[in-house]
Amino acid sequence: MPDQGTTKDTFALKYGEQTGLRFACVLDGRGGCYDLGWDQLPGWRPEQGVLWIHLERDDEHAQRWVRERSGIDPIVAEALLAEDTRPRIDDYDDALLAVLRGINRGDQDRTLDLVPIHLWVDANRLISLRDRDHFLMALRHIREALVAGRGPKNSGELFTAIAEKIVAYLEPTIAELEDDTDALDDTLLERDSAQCRHALSDLRRQSINLRRYLAPQREALFRLQVEDATWLSKRDKIRLREVTDKVLRYLENLDAIRDRTTILHEDLAAQIAEQQARSSNRLTTIAALLLPPSLIAGLLGTNVQGIPFHDHPWAFAIVIAVVAIMFPIEIWILRRLKWL
Repeated sequence: MPDQGTTKDTFALKYGEQTGLRFACVLDGRGGCYDLGWDQLPGWRPEQGVLWIHLERDDEHAQRWVRERSGIDPIVAEALLAEDTRPRIDDYDDALLAVLRGINRGDQDRTLDLVPIHLWVDANRLISLRDRDHFLMALRHIREALVAGRGPKNSGELFTAIAEKIVAYLEPTIAELEDDTDALDDTLLERDSAQCRHALSDLRRQSINLRRYLAPQREALFRLQVEDATWLSKRDKIRLREVTDKVLRYLENLDAIRDRTTILHEDLAAQIAEQQARSSNRLTTIAALLLPPSLIAGLLGTNVQGIPFHDHPWAFAIVIAVVAIMFPIEIWILRRLKWL
């Protein structure tokens, strides 16, 4: 049996070392674990401790192991390997099939990556699967806690810790969306309209995308409160209830963000319409002011005899003076009509 004192080197398994297997470890019941490889999995026995196997769902070797060597019912195995990633939790006797969604994002990357995690858990074993190109920091932190001897001690605590970590990573993301909405609300009248439209569209798209998966995830987690799984202790159910309450609060925050961005979009549309109306009024005023001079210029430009003062040396100056006098008169008339 491998040494109980697992090191960082055994934790940091890289792609290609064991095809399809991210890691496999046995919980020692005291918060620690020791690692196993593909060749050691057949020798594991429940009395040795809870087994956690983390696989690449889209790897052929891992899929074959789940179907043929995991001991899971074939129908359940196909459901565990399915492409459908809508959050769900189904019970099978004293075991659970769970599909949850978590956020994974680098510190400098503002794009949201909703990563699915597929789980099969019973009293003695937890099998988790994720796609090769996806990554969840939540699982890494639990794994590091086990390596340090401060991790879960049984399958109930392990499953609860995964649910807690996945939901915990939602909080800073939603808080950031709220901060962006506040900033946009405060500077809406000062920023460029095209920039505001892009920011509003991005906020609405992210909040809708998050809510799309959080709503069924809340319903799935809510089911855990009434499950009769023997490996879920009363304390585990209390922790899961807190997780469900957090998801509900996050959904309410996302609804508020969606409503606020809708109101901001309406305000922006009204602001743009007002700017267009002001511009149209200015153009209309200029056109109205230039109509009388245009009429006079048109009359003076006709090639007919009999134009008054056509031979007078001050005729052109007099016309200019008349036009200049007409401008303030027109402005006064437009203001009296409340067109300006």
